[in-house]
Amino acid sequence: MAASSAAQSAAARRIIAIVGRPNVGKSALFNRIAGKRIAIVHAESGVTRDRLMRTVLWKGETFELIDTGGLVAVEGVAQDVFEKGIRQQAEAAIGEACVVLLVTDTEAGLMPLDEAVAGLLRRSGRETLLLANKCDSPERDDSALEFSRLGLPVYPVSALQGRGIDDVMDDALPLLPAGEAATSPEHPLRVAVIGRPNVGKSSFINSLLKDNRVLVSEHAGTTRDSVDVPFTVGSGENARHYVLIDTAGIRRAGKVRDTVERFGLARAEKAIRGADVCLLLLDGQTGPTAQDKKIAARVVANRKGCVLAVNKWDLVKGRKGDFAPVLAKMMPFMGHCPTVFMSATDGRKVREALTMLDHVAAQINRRIPTGILNRALHDAVERVNAPAQKNRRRLKFFYATQTDVCPLRFHLFVNNPALVVPAYHDYLVRRLREKFGLEGAAIVLNFKPRSNSGSSKD
Repeated sequence: MAASSAAQSAAARRIIAIVGRPNVGKSALFNRIAGKRIAIVHAESGVTRDRLMRTVLWKGETFELIDTGGLVAVEGVAQDVFEKGIRQQAEAAIGEACVVLLVTDTEAGLMPLDEAVAGLLRRSGRETLLLANKCDSPERDDSALEFSRLGLPVYPVSALQGRGIDDVMDDALPLLPAGEAATSPEHPLRVAVIGRPNVGKSSFINSLLKDNRVLVSEHAGTTRDSVDVPFTVGSGENARHYVLIDTAGIRRAGKVRDTVERFGLARAEKAIRGADVCLLLLDGQTGPTAQDKKIAARVVANRKGCVLAVNKWDLVKGRKGDFAPVLAKMMPFMGHCPTVFMSATDGRKVREALTMLDHVAAQINRRIPTGILNRALHDAVERVNAPAQKNRRRLKFFYATQTDVCPLRFHLFVNNPALVVPAYHDYLVRRLREKFGLEGAAIVLNFKPRSNSGSSKD
């Protein structure tokens, strides 16, 4: 694969791909960098058949990370159809990436296939870093030396333990093209802090700011207006800028007592519409309620990114494990949203909530390359066909393209949009989430007839 127009198009995207032969630790590395257990890690080779793709926030910088199946054959004919598909997927990932992390195994030593993959990467023209994995201690670092024969920068690492990964990322990130700042003083991330009265919205903001900028009271309904609180984390180019919107507690309609409170609720609704991401606070002591479900439904209706924060977790005594299953049962439509169990009064995991907001902010701005998007959807359709209608006609999918962000909007061109049933729509959304993560982000699928692919309103 020669460096060509594909390389130039890749240069516009901040993508890092992980490649290598089977069972060298690629998925463990993917999970380590992504910060959570997404890919399956197993001793059996070939567990990762498909590419996984996630948006990663690393030390204030955002990029796309792609995991690939193990390369079994690089030249010639693959041994079976799975191996051929894996090789095609890996080569496609290399073509889309700006930086490639070639993972090798110091326990097995330098193998002929490592040399073949390294040759493929040199011909691709991609910036490549070689990770000599399974160096679990400094005593094993010498075993990485033999990989220097491949003419690539070598990093002794342990993906499972995280050893050496910071050094790799410190060198990999500057190789990516400059990206636009996620936020700026002129365009901060607007976060609406919403929830029922007295769940701790103002306390959360005060804990985050470590300054009593917002009035806090034991009396429910203290906040009757929406208050914008500018907030910055870090400094210089890596600073992240926010506007936290403290809103009035959203009561049940029958509980709204006066004109002032109704005005406050209207402003809370407006805050949701004007936010980039919502932080929905729940009371850990009372558990999720029907009103929480209605508030969550408003977030969904406005197609906003969302993080669920269960507050007062320090006051929950026993049976803490019951909360998550009850929440999942009551709000299954919010299952894609990350959840943090925190305490605004003692500050426990308040910063983790902010990190989750950053992550969701990255998801709602995802741009999925058209080739990867179409491969994921074609795989989904091949796995489960759309149900046939009464006239025996069946939905046929042709291709898709992403048309917008905030929310993520995709046009899917099909033979007849009327053949799409809600269950199949939901299945495709689930498959996109499985493939690309998109935690907390709203997804809008617009089905269009291929013969009339012009623009139209939702």
